[in-house]
Amino acid sequence: MSKKTILTVDDDPNIRDYLEAVFTDHGYEVVTAENGDKAMELLATMRPDLITLDVEMPDKTGPWVSRAIQKNSALATIPIVVITGHSELQYIIPKAAAFLAKPFEADEVVRVVRGILGE
Repeated sequence: MSKKTILTVDDDPNIRDYLEAVFTDHGYEVVTAENGDKAMELLATMRPDLITLDVEMPDKTGPWVSRAIQKNSALATIPIVVITGHSELQYIIPKAAAFLAKPFEADEVVRVVRGILGE
């Protein structure tokens, strides 16, 4: 069985590195993007099984990336897990499969991802 791929989009390098380590330790392939532009560039050539998406980023925000994904029929079915330090923004990305507030526990994010991916 091939590994599932997760695209992690966050402007904080510590969060990207942490999520990459957590997901890799649990057997996932991980691709990271430091902003919305980079995420869309990667999505032009890949189709991850799941995307983790920060809300507040310079240039293209999480909601902007989410809308761009929803407009693309090839990408629209990819589940998005919103990970943000702004818990009041829980509903800013209405089609999100899940929402996690920073700081979060590694086992919590893995449990959420596994649940969404049906593992």
